[in-house]
Amino acid sequence: MLKIFMTAVFLIAALPFSVVAEPIELSLRSQQETKAGSGRYHQTVHAETWQPEQTALILCDVWDSHTCQNAVLRLEQIVPRLNEVVQQARANGVTIIHAPSGCMDNYADHKARQRAATLTKVEQLPEEINKWCYQIPAEEAGVYPIDQTDGGNDDTPEQKAKWLTQLNAEGRNPKRPWQKEHPGIEIDDEQDFISDRGDEVWSILESRGIKNVMIAGVHTNMCVLGRPFGLRQMARNGKNAVLIRDLTDTMYNPASAPYVSHFTGTDLIISHIERFVCPTISSDQLIGGNPVRFENDKRPHLVMVIAEGEYDTAESLPPYAKEELGKDFRVSYAFAAEDDRNLIPGIEKLQEADIALISVRRRVLPKEDMQIVRDYVASGKPVVGIRTASHAFYIKKAPPEGYGDWETFDQDVFGGNYHNHYANDLKSTVRIAQDVEHPILKGIDRSLVFPQGWSLYKVMPLAEGTTPLMYAEIEGYPEEPVAWTFQRKDGGRSFYTSLGNVDDFKQPAFRTMLKNGLHWAAMKSVLDSAGQ
Repeated sequence: MLKIFMTAVFLIAALPFSVVAEPIELSLRSQQETKAGSGRYHQTVHAETWQPEQTALILCDVWDSHTCQNAVLRLEQIVPRLNEVVQQARANGVTIIHAPSGCMDNYADHKARQRAATLTKVEQLPEEINKWCYQIPAEEAGVYPIDQTDGGNDDTPEQKAKWLTQLNAEGRNPKRPWQKEHPGIEIDDEQDFISDRGDEVWSILESRGIKNVMIAGVHTNMCVLGRPFGLRQMARNGKNAVLIRDLTDTMYNPASAPYVSHFTGTDLIISHIERFVCPTISSDQLIGGNPVRFENDKRPHLVMVIAEGEYDTAESLPPYAKEELGKDFRVSYAFAAEDDRNLIPGIEKLQEADIALISVRRRVLPKEDMQIVRDYVASGKPVVGIRTASHAFYIKKAPPEGYGDWETFDQDVFGGNYHNHYANDLKSTVRIAQDVEHPILKGIDRSLVFPQGWSLYKVMPLAEGTTPLMYAEIEGYPEEPVAWTFQRKDGGRSFYTSLGNVDDFKQPAFRTMLKNGLHWAAMKSVLDSAGQ
Protein backbone atom coordinates (compact mmCIF):
# COMPACT_ATOMS: atom_id res chain seq x y z
CA MET A 1 0.00 0.00 0.00
CA LEU A 2 2.85 2.41 0.86
CA LYS A 3 4.48 1.66 -2.51
CA ILE A 4 1.24 2.51 -4.34
CA PHE A 5 0.87 5.74 -2.33
CA MET A 6 4.45 6.83 -3.04
CA THR A 7 3.98 6.07 -6.73
CA ALA A 8 0.86 8.24 -6.78
CA VAL A 9 2.70 11.07 -5.07
CA PHE A 10 5.51 10.83 -7.63
CA LEU A 11 3.08 10.91 -10.54
CA ILE A 12 1.28 13.97 -9.17
CA ALA A 13 4.58 15.77 -8.63
CA ALA A 14 5.61 14.95 -12.20
CA LEU A 15 2.48 16.48 -13.74
CA PRO A 16 3.00 19.71 -15.72
CA PHE A 17 2.61 22.78 -13.53
CA SER A 18 -0.17 24.04 -15.83
CA VAL A 19 -2.43 21.23 -14.63
CA VAL A 20 -2.59 22.78 -11.17
CA ALA A 21 -1.93 26.39 -12.16
CA GLU A 22 -4.14 29.06 -10.67
CA PRO A 23 -6.35 31.13 -12.98
CA ILE A 24 -4.96 34.53 -13.94
CA GLU A 25 -6.91 37.35 -12.30
CA LEU A 26 -6.63 40.53 -14.34
CA SER A 27 -7.92 44.09 -14.21
CA LEU A 28 -8.42 45.18 -17.81
CA ARG A 29 -8.29 48.92 -18.41
CA SER A 30 -10.13 50.46 -21.32
CA GLN A 31 -11.85 53.72 -22.25
CA GLN A 32 -15.41 54.48 -23.33
CA GLU A 33 -16.74 57.75 -24.69
CA THR A 34 -18.78 59.67 -22.11
CA LYS A 35 -21.43 60.00 -24.81
CA ALA A 36 -21.35 59.50 -28.56
CA GLY A 37 -19.40 62.24 -30.27
CA SER A 38 -18.18 63.93 -27.09
CA GLY A 39 -14.51 63.17 -27.67
CA ARG A 40 -14.18 62.65 -23.90
CA TYR A 41 -13.55 59.26 -22.41
CA HIS A 42 -14.11 57.56 -19.09
CA GLN A 43 -11.30 55.22 -18.13
CA THR A 44 -12.85 52.01 -16.83
CA VAL A 45 -11.46 48.84 -15.29
CA HIS A 46 -13.16 45.46 -15.32
CA ALA A 47 -12.03 42.15 -13.88
CA GLU A 48 -11.51 39.04 -15.96
CA THR A 49 -10.25 35.57 -15.13
CA TRP A 50 -8.10 33.89 -17.75
CA GLN A 51 -7.16 30.22 -17.76
CA PRO A 52 -3.39 29.79 -18.28
CA GLU A 53 -3.79 26.98 -20.80
CA GLN A 54 -5.96 29.28 -22.92
CA THR A 55 -3.48 32.16 -22.76
CA ALA A 56 -0.37 33.17 -24.70
CA LEU A 57 2.27 35.84 -24.13
CA ILE A 58 3.82 37.27 -27.30
CA LEU A 59 7.10 39.18 -27.04
CA CYS A 60 7.11 41.59 -29.96
CA ASP A 61 10.49 42.67 -31.36
CA VAL A 62 12.37 42.68 -28.07
CA TRP A 63 15.55 43.02 -30.13
CA ASP A 64 19.17 43.01 -29.01
CA SER A 65 19.81 46.37 -30.71
CA HIS A 66 18.12 49.21 -32.58
CA THR A 67 18.82 52.19 -34.82
CA CYS A 68 17.92 54.50 -31.90
CA GLN A 69 20.21 54.39 -28.87
CA ASN A 70 17.58 55.93 -26.58
CA ALA A 71 15.21 53.14 -27.59
CA VAL A 72 17.87 50.61 -26.59
CA LEU A 73 18.48 52.33 -23.26
CA ARG A 74 14.76 52.34 -22.46
CA LEU A 75 14.38 48.70 -23.46
CA GLU A 76 17.21 47.77 -21.09
CA GLN A 77 15.03 49.06 -18.26
CA ILE A 78 12.10 46.90 -19.35
CA VAL A 79 13.92 43.62 -20.02
CA PRO A 80 14.56 42.38 -16.43
CA ARG A 81 10.91 42.85 -15.49
CA LEU A 82 9.75 41.33 -18.77
CA ASN A 83 11.88 38.25 -18.20
CA GLU A 84 10.31 37.81 -14.76
CA VAL A 85 6.87 37.97 -16.37
CA VAL A 86 7.92 35.38 -18.97
CA GLN A 87 9.25 33.00 -16.32
CA GLN A 88 6.17 33.28 -14.15
CA ALA A 89 3.76 32.99 -17.06
CA ARG A 90 5.57 29.93 -18.40
CA ALA A 91 5.57 28.28 -14.98
CA ASN A 92 1.83 28.88 -14.75
CA GLY A 93 1.17 27.17 -18.07
CA VAL A 94 0.97 30.19 -20.39
CA THR A 95 2.30 29.63 -23.92
CA ILE A 96 5.33 31.86 -24.64
CA ILE A 97 5.93 33.08 -28.21
CA HIS A 98 9.14 34.98 -28.94
CA ALA A 99 8.72 37.18 -32.01
CA PRO A 100 11.94 39.06 -32.87
CA SER A 101 11.01 40.02 -36.42
CA GLY A 102 13.63 39.60 -39.12
CA CYS A 103 15.84 37.39 -36.97
CA MET A 104 14.56 33.90 -37.86
CA ASP A 105 17.76 32.89 -39.69
CA ASN A 106 19.67 33.16 -36.43
CA TYR A 107 17.25 30.68 -34.85
CA ALA A 108 17.08 28.16 -37.72
CA ASP A 109 18.45 25.31 -35.57
CA HIS A 110 16.75 26.37 -32.34
CA LYS A 111 14.17 23.90 -31.03
CA ALA A 112 11.71 26.70 -30.25
CA ARG A 113 11.98 27.94 -33.83
CA GLN A 114 11.63 24.47 -35.32
CA ARG A 115 8.63 23.83 -33.10
CA ALA A 116 6.84 26.82 -34.64
CA ALA A 117 8.00 26.27 -38.23
CA THR A 118 7.02 22.59 -38.39
CA LEU A 119 3.63 22.99 -36.76
CA THR A 120 0.82 22.14 -39.18
CA LYS A 121 -0.99 25.29 -40.30
CA VAL A 122 -4.64 25.47 -39.36
CA GLU A 123 -7.07 25.32 -42.27
CA GLN A 124 -8.95 28.49 -41.42
CA LEU A 125 -6.42 31.31 -41.39
CA PRO A 126 -7.66 34.89 -41.05
CA GLU A 127 -7.51 36.97 -44.19
CA GLU A 128 -4.23 38.88 -44.56
CA ILE A 129 -2.81 37.31 -41.40
CA ASN A 130 0.70 37.56 -42.86
CA LYS A 131 0.39 41.26 -43.62
CA TRP A 132 1.07 44.37 -41.60
CA CYS A 133 -2.16 45.88 -40.23
CA TYR A 134 -2.18 49.68 -40.32
CA GLN A 135 -5.65 50.29 -38.91
CA ILE A 136 -8.76 48.46 -37.80
CA PRO A 137 -12.27 49.89 -38.38
CA ALA A 138 -12.72 51.00 -34.77
CA GLU A 139 -9.76 53.39 -35.12
CA GLU A 140 -11.59 55.36 -37.80
CA ALA A 141 -13.59 56.98 -34.99
CA GLY A 142 -10.47 58.58 -33.54
CA VAL A 143 -7.50 60.69 -34.53
CA TYR A 144 -4.09 59.09 -34.33
CA PRO A 145 -2.41 61.04 -31.50
CA ILE A 146 1.23 61.46 -32.55
CA ASP A 147 3.27 62.24 -35.66
CA GLN A 148 5.74 59.40 -36.24
CA THR A 149 6.54 60.11 -39.87
CA ASP A 150 10.16 60.88 -39.00
CA GLY A 151 10.58 57.36 -37.62
CA GLY A 152 10.36 58.49 -34.03
CA ASN A 153 14.11 58.47 -33.33
CA ASP A 154 14.65 60.80 -30.36
CA ASP A 155 18.46 60.64 -30.26
CA THR A 156 20.32 63.94 -30.51
CA PRO A 157 22.39 64.48 -33.68
CA GLU A 158 25.61 63.94 -31.71
CA GLN A 159 24.20 60.81 -30.13
CA LYS A 160 23.16 59.46 -33.53
CA ALA A 161 26.66 59.92 -34.90
CA LYS A 162 28.30 58.12 -31.96
CA TRP A 163 25.72 55.34 -32.06
CA LEU A 164 26.30 54.80 -35.78
CA THR A 165 30.03 54.43 -35.11
CA GLN A 166 29.33 51.91 -32.36
CA LEU A 167 26.98 49.84 -34.51
CA ASN A 168 29.57 49.68 -37.27
CA ALA A 169 32.25 48.67 -34.78
CA GLU A 170 30.00 45.82 -33.63
CA GLY A 171 29.64 44.63 -37.23
CA ARG A 172 25.92 45.41 -37.35
CA ASN A 173 23.94 46.81 -40.26
CA PRO A 174 23.21 50.37 -39.06
CA LYS A 175 19.85 50.33 -40.85
CA ARG A 176 18.80 46.99 -39.32
CA PRO A 177 21.13 46.32 -36.40
CA TRP A 178 18.95 43.77 -34.63
CA GLN A 179 20.15 40.17 -34.93
CA LYS A 180 18.21 38.26 -32.28
CA GLU A 181 16.00 38.67 -29.24
CA HIS A 182 17.55 40.52 -26.31
CA PRO A 183 19.75 38.05 -24.38
CA GLY A 184 18.10 39.11 -21.13
CA ILE A 185 14.99 37.16 -22.15
CA GLU A 186 15.31 33.44 -21.44
CA ILE A 187 13.95 31.08 -24.10
CA ASP A 188 12.87 27.60 -22.98
CA ASP A 189 13.98 25.11 -25.65
CA GLU A 190 11.40 22.56 -24.60
CA GLN A 191 8.29 24.70 -24.32
CA ASP A 192 8.51 28.06 -26.09
CA PHE A 193 7.96 29.05 -29.72
CA ILE A 194 9.93 31.44 -31.94
CA SER A 195 8.17 32.96 -34.93
CA ASP A 196 7.64 36.25 -36.74
CA ARG A 197 5.02 34.93 -39.17
CA GLY A 198 1.35 35.64 -38.71
CA ASP A 199 0.19 32.26 -40.01
CA GLU A 200 2.59 30.39 -37.72
CA VAL A 201 1.61 32.39 -34.65
CA TRP A 202 -2.08 32.00 -35.45
CA SER A 203 -1.66 28.25 -35.90
CA ILE A 204 0.09 28.00 -32.53
CA LEU A 205 -2.81 29.79 -30.89
CA GLU A 206 -5.52 27.77 -32.61
CA SER A 207 -3.82 24.41 -32.15
CA ARG A 208 -3.63 25.03 -28.42
CA GLY A 209 -7.12 26.43 -27.98
CA ILE A 210 -5.75 29.82 -26.98
CA LYS A 211 -8.37 32.56 -26.64
CA ASN A 212 -6.37 35.15 -24.71
CA VAL A 213 -3.25 36.98 -25.88
CA MET A 214 -0.98 39.29 -23.88
CA ILE A 215 1.53 41.32 -25.90
CA ALA A 216 4.61 43.12 -24.60
CA GLY A 217 7.61 44.58 -26.35
CA VAL A 218 8.46 47.39 -28.72
CA HIS A 219 7.41 49.61 -30.22
CA THR A 220 3.78 50.14 -29.33
CA ASN A 221 2.93 52.64 -32.05
CA MET A 222 4.60 50.55 -34.74
CA CYS A 223 5.38 46.83 -34.37
CA VAL A 224 3.22 46.03 -31.34
CA LEU A 225 0.17 47.44 -33.09
CA GLY A 226 0.89 46.56 -36.69
CA ARG A 227 2.78 43.27 -36.99
CA PRO A 228 0.93 40.22 -38.35
CA PHE A 229 0.97 38.90 -34.77
CA GLY A 230 0.29 42.34 -33.25
CA LEU A 231 -2.58 43.84 -31.31
CA ARG A 232 -4.67 44.88 -34.31
CA GLN A 233 -4.57 41.47 -35.96
CA MET A 234 -5.33 39.71 -32.67
CA ALA A 235 -8.21 42.05 -31.81
CA ARG A 236 -9.87 42.13 -35.22
CA ASN A 237 -9.69 38.34 -35.54
CA GLY A 238 -11.44 37.65 -32.26
CA LYS A 239 -8.76 37.05 -29.66
CA ASN A 240 -9.02 38.60 -26.21
CA ALA A 241 -5.94 40.75 -26.68
CA VAL A 242 -4.32 43.01 -24.09
CA LEU A 243 -1.23 45.20 -24.07
CA ILE A 244 1.07 45.03 -21.03
CA ARG A 245 1.33 48.81 -20.88
CA ASP A 246 4.39 49.17 -18.63
CA LEU A 247 6.45 46.68 -20.67
CA THR A 248 6.43 48.66 -23.87
CA ASP A 249 7.76 51.87 -25.39
CA THR A 250 7.14 54.05 -28.45
CA MET A 251 9.17 55.40 -31.30
CA TYR A 252 8.24 59.04 -30.82
CA ASN A 253 10.37 62.14 -31.22
CA PRO A 254 9.24 65.11 -29.06
CA ALA A 255 10.32 67.41 -31.89
CA SER A 256 7.21 66.19 -33.75
CA ALA A 257 3.53 66.92 -33.08
CA PRO A 258 2.02 67.14 -30.57
CA TYR A 259 5.41 68.29 -29.16
CA VAL A 260 5.07 66.54 -25.82
CA SER A 261 7.61 64.51 -23.88
CA HIS A 262 8.53 61.06 -25.17
CA PHE A 263 6.72 59.49 -22.23
CA THR A 264 3.57 61.52 -22.83
CA GLY A 265 3.73 60.32 -26.43
CA THR A 266 3.67 56.76 -25.13
CA ASP A 267 0.72 57.60 -22.86
CA LEU A 268 -1.17 59.01 -25.85
CA ILE A 269 -0.65 55.82 -27.84
CA ILE A 270 -1.72 53.65 -24.92
CA SER A 271 -4.83 55.80 -24.56
CA HIS A 272 -5.55 55.35 -28.28
CA ILE A 273 -5.22 51.58 -27.88
CA GLU A 274 -7.55 51.52 -24.88
CA ARG A 275 -10.17 53.46 -26.82
CA PHE A 276 -10.08 51.75 -30.19
CA VAL A 277 -8.08 48.51 -30.16
CA CYS A 278 -8.03 46.55 -26.91
CA PRO A 279 -7.66 46.86 -23.12
CA THR A 280 -4.34 47.09 -21.27
CA ILE A 281 -2.92 45.56 -18.10
CA SER A 282 0.22 46.16 -16.05
CA SER A 283 2.93 43.71 -15.07
CA ASP A 284 2.21 43.93 -11.33
CA GLN A 285 -1.02 42.04 -11.99
CA LEU A 286 1.09 39.08 -13.11
CA ILE A 287 4.08 39.09 -10.74
CA GLY A 288 3.31 41.66 -8.04
CA GLY A 289 5.62 44.52 -7.14
CA ASN A 290 5.38 47.82 -9.00
CA PRO A 291 4.93 48.54 -12.71
CA VAL A 292 7.98 49.70 -14.65
CA ARG A 293 8.57 53.45 -14.72
CA PHE A 294 11.38 54.75 -16.89
CA GLU A 295 14.23 56.39 -14.99
CA ASN A 296 13.96 59.64 -16.94
CA ASP A 297 10.20 59.87 -16.57
CA LYS A 298 10.03 62.51 -13.84
CA ARG A 299 6.53 63.75 -14.69
CA PRO A 300 4.17 64.24 -11.74
CA HIS A 301 0.83 62.54 -12.29
CA LEU A 302 -1.78 65.28 -12.66
CA VAL A 303 -5.41 64.18 -12.37
CA MET A 304 -7.97 66.65 -13.70
CA VAL A 305 -11.40 66.18 -12.13
CA ILE A 306 -13.87 67.90 -14.46
CA ALA A 307 -17.56 68.03 -13.59
CA GLU A 308 -19.21 71.35 -14.39
CA GLY A 309 -21.53 72.42 -17.17
CA GLU A 310 -21.32 76.18 -16.93
CA TYR A 311 -17.92 77.09 -18.35
CA ASP A 312 -17.08 74.19 -20.68
CA THR A 313 -13.83 73.23 -18.98
CA ALA A 314 -14.40 69.71 -20.31
CA GLU A 315 -13.78 71.31 -23.70
CA SER A 316 -11.00 73.74 -22.76
CA LEU A 317 -8.85 71.82 -20.28
CA PRO A 318 -7.88 68.72 -22.34
CA PRO A 319 -6.45 70.67 -25.31
CA TYR A 320 -4.82 73.10 -22.88
CA ALA A 321 -3.17 70.19 -21.09
CA LYS A 322 -1.93 68.71 -24.35
CA GLU A 323 -0.52 72.02 -25.55
CA GLU A 324 0.90 73.38 -22.29
CA LEU A 325 1.53 70.46 -19.96
CA GLY A 326 2.50 67.49 -22.13
CA LYS A 327 6.21 68.02 -21.65
CA ASP A 328 6.14 68.12 -17.86
CA PHE A 329 3.10 66.24 -16.53
CA ARG A 330 1.43 62.90 -16.96
CA VAL A 331 -2.21 63.95 -17.27
CA SER A 332 -5.28 61.82 -16.55
CA TYR A 333 -8.94 62.82 -16.48
CA ALA A 334 -12.05 62.02 -14.48
CA PHE A 335 -15.12 63.41 -16.23
CA ALA A 336 -18.65 63.68 -14.89
CA ALA A 337 -21.12 61.01 -15.93
CA GLU A 338 -23.53 62.22 -18.59
CA ASP A 339 -26.58 60.60 -17.00
CA ASP A 340 -25.92 61.27 -13.30
CA ARG A 341 -24.54 64.64 -12.17
CA ASN A 342 -23.35 63.17 -8.88
CA LEU A 343 -21.09 60.51 -10.37
CA ILE A 344 -17.55 61.13 -11.58
CA PRO A 345 -16.24 57.85 -13.02
CA GLY A 346 -12.51 57.60 -12.50
CA ILE A 347 -12.42 59.70 -9.33
CA GLU A 348 -10.38 56.86 -7.82
CA LYS A 349 -7.43 58.04 -9.93
CA LEU A 350 -6.84 60.56 -7.14
CA GLN A 351 -5.47 57.65 -5.14
CA GLU A 352 -2.43 57.53 -7.42
CA ALA A 353 -2.20 61.25 -8.24
CA ASP A 354 0.71 63.52 -7.39
CA ILE A 355 -1.33 66.67 -8.02
CA ALA A 356 -5.04 67.33 -8.60
CA LEU A 357 -6.81 70.01 -10.60
CA ILE A 358 -10.45 70.47 -9.60
CA SER A 359 -13.02 71.94 -11.98
CA VAL A 360 -16.29 70.87 -10.38
CA ARG A 361 -19.53 72.76 -9.71
CA ARG A 362 -22.05 71.85 -7.00
CA ARG A 363 -21.86 68.08 -7.03
CA VAL A 364 -22.22 65.61 -4.21
CA LEU A 365 -20.67 62.20 -4.54
CA PRO A 366 -21.30 58.71 -3.20
CA LYS A 367 -19.76 58.68 0.27
CA GLU A 368 -16.93 56.36 -0.72
CA ASP A 369 -16.03 58.66 -3.64
CA MET A 370 -16.16 61.77 -1.47
CA GLN A 371 -13.86 60.01 0.97
CA ILE A 372 -11.34 59.57 -1.85
CA VAL A 373 -11.35 63.36 -2.31
CA ARG A 374 -11.00 63.95 1.43
CA ASP A 375 -8.20 61.40 1.74
CA TYR A 376 -6.32 62.98 -1.15
CA VAL A 377 -6.44 66.43 0.43
CA ALA A 378 -5.56 65.06 3.87
CA SER A 379 -2.45 63.45 2.40
CA GLY A 380 -0.97 66.93 1.95
CA LYS A 381 -0.69 66.65 -1.82
CA PRO A 382 -1.17 69.77 -3.96
CA VAL A 383 -4.55 70.96 -5.19
CA VAL A 384 -5.24 73.46 -7.97
CA GLY A 385 -8.75 74.79 -8.46
CA ILE A 386 -10.29 76.86 -11.21
CA ARG A 387 -13.55 78.81 -11.30
CA THR A 388 -16.34 76.75 -9.71
CA ALA A 389 -13.95 74.63 -7.63
CA SER A 390 -14.75 77.06 -4.80
CA HIS A 391 -18.21 75.51 -4.59
CA ALA A 392 -17.35 72.09 -5.98
CA PHE A 393 -19.01 69.77 -3.49
CA TYR A 394 -21.86 71.75 -1.92
CA ILE A 395 -25.43 71.95 -3.23
CA LYS A 396 -26.97 74.29 -0.61
CA LYS A 397 -29.05 71.50 0.89
CA ALA A 398 -28.56 68.13 2.53
CA PRO A 399 -27.20 65.54 0.09
CA PRO A 400 -29.31 62.49 -0.79
CA GLU A 401 -28.93 59.41 1.37
CA GLY A 402 -25.68 57.61 0.64
CA TYR A 403 -24.01 60.75 -0.73
CA GLY A 404 -21.52 63.08 0.88
CA ASP A 405 -20.77 66.78 0.47
CA TRP A 406 -17.97 69.10 1.58
CA GLU A 407 -19.51 72.44 2.45
CA THR A 408 -16.25 74.03 3.58
CA PHE A 409 -14.11 72.77 0.67
CA ASP A 410 -13.35 76.36 -0.40
CA GLN A 411 -12.21 77.45 3.04
CA ASP A 412 -10.37 74.23 3.88
CA VAL A 413 -8.56 73.70 0.60
CA PHE A 414 -8.15 77.16 -0.96
CA GLY A 415 -8.47 79.55 1.98
CA GLY A 416 -11.31 81.11 0.01
CA ASN A 417 -14.62 82.70 0.91
CA TYR A 418 -16.89 82.41 -2.12
CA HIS A 419 -20.31 83.83 -1.26
CA ASN A 420 -21.77 84.94 -4.58
CA HIS A 421 -20.87 86.61 -7.85
CA TYR A 422 -21.64 89.89 -9.54
CA ALA A 423 -24.16 90.04 -12.35
CA ASN A 424 -22.95 88.53 -15.61
CA ASP A 425 -23.43 91.78 -17.50
CA LEU A 426 -21.05 93.67 -15.17
CA LYS A 427 -17.67 93.34 -16.88
CA SER A 428 -14.49 93.24 -14.84
CA THR A 429 -10.86 93.91 -15.69
CA VAL A 430 -8.00 91.78 -14.38
CA ARG A 431 -4.66 93.15 -13.19
CA ILE A 432 -1.54 91.49 -11.82
CA ALA A 433 -0.43 92.13 -8.25
CA GLN A 434 2.41 94.67 -8.19
CA ASP A 435 3.74 94.06 -4.70
CA VAL A 436 4.30 90.28 -4.87
CA GLU A 437 7.25 88.33 -6.23
CA HIS A 438 6.08 84.80 -6.90
CA PRO A 439 7.07 81.98 -9.31
CA ILE A 440 3.49 81.76 -10.58
CA LEU A 441 3.85 85.26 -12.04
CA LYS A 442 7.03 84.49 -13.98
CA GLY A 443 6.79 85.35 -17.65
CA ILE A 444 3.74 87.59 -17.15
CA ASP A 445 3.92 91.32 -17.87
CA ARG A 446 3.08 93.02 -14.57
CA SER A 447 1.60 96.02 -16.38
CA LEU A 448 -0.86 93.84 -18.28
CA VAL A 449 -4.62 94.24 -17.84
CA PHE A 450 -7.21 92.12 -19.62
CA PRO A 451 -10.98 91.53 -19.50
CA GLN A 452 -12.28 88.69 -17.36
CA GLY A 453 -14.17 86.08 -19.34
CA TRP A 454 -17.30 86.03 -17.18
CA SER A 455 -18.73 87.18 -13.86
CA LEU A 456 -16.55 88.32 -10.97
CA TYR A 457 -16.72 86.21 -7.80
CA LYS A 458 -17.16 87.78 -4.37
CA VAL A 459 -14.47 86.20 -2.20
CA MET A 460 -13.25 88.74 0.35
CA PRO A 461 -11.96 88.33 2.97
CA LEU A 462 -9.52 85.50 2.25
CA ALA A 463 -8.07 83.35 5.00
CA GLU A 464 -4.73 83.87 6.66
CA GLY A 465 -2.05 82.05 4.70
CA THR A 466 -3.27 83.18 1.29
CA THR A 467 -1.21 85.24 -1.16
CA PRO A 468 -3.25 87.05 -3.83
CA LEU A 469 -1.57 87.18 -7.25
CA MET A 470 -4.24 88.72 -9.48
CA TYR A 471 -7.19 91.01 -8.86
CA ALA A 472 -10.23 92.07 -10.87
CA GLU A 473 -12.48 95.09 -10.56
CA ILE A 474 -15.83 96.23 -11.83
CA GLU A 475 -16.02 99.99 -12.08
CA GLY A 476 -17.73 101.34 -8.99
CA TYR A 477 -17.36 98.11 -6.96
CA PRO A 478 -14.67 96.80 -4.59
CA GLU A 479 -11.73 94.95 -6.11
CA GLU A 480 -11.66 91.19 -5.60
CA PRO A 481 -8.76 88.68 -5.74
CA VAL A 482 -9.10 86.27 -8.69
CA ALA A 483 -5.96 84.17 -8.13
CA TRP A 484 -4.08 83.21 -4.97
CA THR A 485 -1.99 80.58 -3.25
CA PHE A 486 -2.77 78.95 0.09
CA GLN A 487 -0.73 76.91 2.52
CA ARG A 488 -3.17 74.37 3.98
CA LYS A 489 -3.24 73.16 7.57
CA ASP A 490 -2.39 69.65 6.33
CA GLY A 491 0.83 71.09 4.88
CA GLY A 492 -0.26 70.90 1.27
CA ARG A 493 0.06 73.63 -1.34
CA SER A 494 -3.04 74.98 -3.06
CA PHE A 495 -3.48 77.40 -5.91
CA TYR A 496 -6.88 78.74 -6.92
CA THR A 497 -8.18 81.07 -9.60
CA SER A 498 -11.77 82.14 -10.15
CA LEU A 499 -10.88 82.66 -13.81
CA GLY A 500 -11.48 79.74 -16.14
CA ASN A 501 -14.18 80.69 -18.63
CA VAL A 502 -13.46 79.62 -22.22
CA ASP A 503 -12.54 83.23 -23.03
CA ASP A 504 -9.96 83.24 -20.24
CA PHE A 505 -8.17 80.35 -21.96
CA LYS A 506 -7.62 82.69 -24.91
CA GLN A 507 -5.59 85.01 -22.69
CA PRO A 508 -1.83 84.23 -22.72
CA ALA A 509 -1.46 85.63 -19.19
CA PHE A 510 -4.09 83.23 -17.83
CA ARG A 511 -2.58 80.26 -19.67
CA THR A 512 0.87 81.08 -18.31
CA MET A 513 -0.44 81.65 -14.79
CA LEU A 514 -2.28 78.31 -14.74
CA LYS A 515 0.74 76.45 -16.08
CA ASN A 516 3.03 78.13 -13.56
CA GLY A 517 0.52 77.47 -10.80
CA LEU A 518 0.54 73.75 -11.54
CA HIS A 519 4.33 73.69 -11.55
CA TRP A 520 4.51 75.65 -8.31
CA ALA A 521 1.94 73.45 -6.58
CA ALA A 522 3.81 70.33 -7.67
CA MET A 523 7.08 71.91 -6.48
CA LYS A 524 8.40 71.63 -10.01
CA SER A 525 10.61 74.43 -11.31
CA VAL A 526 8.64 77.16 -13.05
CA LEU A 527 11.86 78.22 -14.77
CA ASP A 528 12.07 74.82 -16.43
CA SER A 529 8.47 75.08 -17.61
CA ALA A 530 8.76 78.59 -18.96
CA GLY A 531 12.16 78.03 -20.53
CA GLN A 532 13.50 81.26 -19.00
